[in-house]
Amino acid sequence: MIPFVTSFKSVQTTMQTDEVKNIPCGTSGGVVIYFDKIEVVNFLSPDHVYETVKKFTADYDKPLIFNKIHHELNQFCSVHSLQEVYIDLFSDIDEHLKNALQTDLTTLAPGLFIQAVRVTKPKIPEQIRKNYELMEAEKTKLLISAQHQKVVEKEAETERKRAIIEAEKVSQVSKIQYEQKIMEKESDKKIADIEVQMQVNREKSMADAAYYKVKTEIEANKAKLTPEYLEMIKYEALAKNTKIYFGNSIPSMFSDNFLTLSKSDNSVKDEKKKI
Repeated sequence: MIPFVTSFKSVQTTMQTDEVKNIPCGTSGGVVIYFDKIEVVNFLSPDHVYETVKKFTADYDKPLIFNKIHHELNQFCSVHSLQEVYIDLFSDIDEHLKNALQTDLTTLAPGLFIQAVRVTKPKIPEQIRKNYELMEAEKTKLLISAQHQKVVEKEAETERKRAIIEAEKVSQVSKIQYEQKIMEKESDKKIADIEVQMQVNREKSMADAAYYKVKTEIEANKAKLTPEYLEMIKYEALAKNTKIYFGNSIPSMFSDNFLTLSKSDNSVKDEKKKI
């Protein structure tokens, strides 16, 4: 009887990491460098095990991952310089390899998925490595110098801003003091104007009062100088000057008194005319 199973191979369907080692790579400038190790994290779907093994055997990772890594890495190096591969674009290599692998696997082995690719720093010729180290040292010095210059410039800028702020502060204080002086002068002028106006009003009031007093007195005097009032003054004057005489000269005394009264009456009339 012929046995049904003659041999078997185990196929891992969980996450696994394939290590591709010692990969040579020639740059566009002709320099050959070596990548010690590239790790490819991948897993095969259980539903696609039979189909994948049937097409690529149980060692499917050799044609689909190992060989593909060699091919894609050399393609990348051939179009880039040593500076780009070793420094400028090194951080992009892992993503480039992952995308390139997954693009081909989607067509060739739909059940095989690339989770991540990790690339180690390549080895370069010793002399070139020393030159890069010297270059990095000079670059570091340059960065330090540039950083120091930035610090100095920042300090100078800070000092300049501080000086500007201080000058603006002094200017604002001077402006406030000037405005205060102007306000004080304007207040003093307003007070002086008010005092002058009050003095003018006071003197005007006094002049008006004096004028009113004189006017009232004149009107009163005019009211008093009536014929009856003058007649009364005449008789009061006669009464004050009344005397008793004895002797032979009485007639002549009365005629003298009459002349005196007549003169007094005329003087009063003259005063009235003057008023």
